[in-house]
Amino acid sequence: MFMRFFTELREAKVPVTLKEYLMLMEALDKAVIDRNVDDFYYLSRAALIKDEKNLDKFDQVFGHVFKGLEKLDILGTSDIPAEWLKKLSDQFLTDEEKAQIEAMGGFDKLMEALAERMKQQRDEDGDGDGKGKGKNGQGPTGDSPFGANGYHPEGVRIGQEKGRHGKAVKVWDKREYKNLDDSVELGTRNIKVALRRLRKWVRDGAAEELDMNATIRGTAEKGYLDINLRPERRNKISVLIFFDIGGSMDSHIKLCEELFSAAKTEFKNMEFYYFHNCLYESVWKDNRRRHTEKLSTWDVLHKFSNDYKIIFVGDATMSPYEITYPGGSVEHWNEEPGAVWMDRVAQLFPHMIWLNPTAERHWDYTPSIEVMKQLVGDRMYPLTLEGLDKAMRELSK
Repeated sequence: MFMRFFTELREAKVPVTLKEYLMLMEALDKAVIDRNVDDFYYLSRAALIKDEKNLDKFDQVFGHVFKGLEKLDILGTSDIPAEWLKKLSDQFLTDEEKAQIEAMGGFDKLMEALAERMKQQRDEDGDGDGKGKGKNGQGPTGDSPFGANGYHPEGVRIGQEKGRHGKAVKVWDKREYKNLDDSVELGTRNIKVALRRLRKWVRDGAAEELDMNATIRGTAEKGYLDINLRPERRNKISVLIFFDIGGSMDSHIKLCEELFSAAKTEFKNMEFYYFHNCLYESVWKDNRRRHTEKLSTWDVLHKFSNDYKIIFVGDATMSPYEITYPGGSVEHWNEEPGAVWMDRVAQLFPHMIWLNPTAERHWDYTPSIEVMKQLVGDRMYPLTLEGLDKAMRELSK
């Protein structure tokens, strides 16, 4: 049953390893959790999942495997297909993992252990009716993986007409993390997770945080309590974000608002400006006053040091003339092409990326996207969890 869980996770492209699987088995063997389905869900998730982007796939597999077991009737060891496990091992396990299993005794040993447990169950009777739970907690009211009317994380039934606890899909069918898949649009929480890759920790400011190591070392050297303090560690990344607003971006307002909210939380030193379609000679801070309170793009670019990380957010969907020709803007006469301004940004700031809310599969059908992608040095990324992850890695170089 656990092996089925492991192999289906592998089938779903969740990168679980045999070592992690064996760690989970060891944790169960040492009874580190209570025998209930919720605890087993969280234990297995902690042991097997290394990246939040796989949580949705994990929940789906967990729900499928454990819900399906509600419909099984396991009457004895003869109904458990040992060859099935061997075939699955050939399909999903590497040669190294197979060697590790063989070193432990192989699948035959595992099946023999199961047969012995079932034999003990038949010989022991916990309540005198031939159906007792026995010292291993199997049978009716027990907590073994095999039995009826009992309670176990797996929920496997033997000779029981129906499930009793109704907890088989309590947690995982909710799929609270379903929007963490690589290919889906993001929410504010998910964006925060991705943005956290862009961090540079330094200690500055007043020395008000206890330095434990220095305190212990000083106390040992001086023979009396020597309290040492140090500045708090802070994220010193500086970010400058340019948001495309209006026109075709209206359909992406919610996503951009979520990105803006997450960025304000994650980056304490962040500035932002708005533009329309392409960067030209002016930008603005308030869309309600965009025609009366414009700011010089030249002044903005020379206001910040070159260690700022530059992020453009826009769909880059427009006429190519708006990028490459003077007067190409649809709102005013721009004396210099937008491409010139984009090149100036690239020359001043070595760390620059473009986040595009349009699905990447549509990019090839829009010439302006290809033009803008070239102007930012092929550092355009889709606004998905995977795209943000790659973008933050690029800015961290």
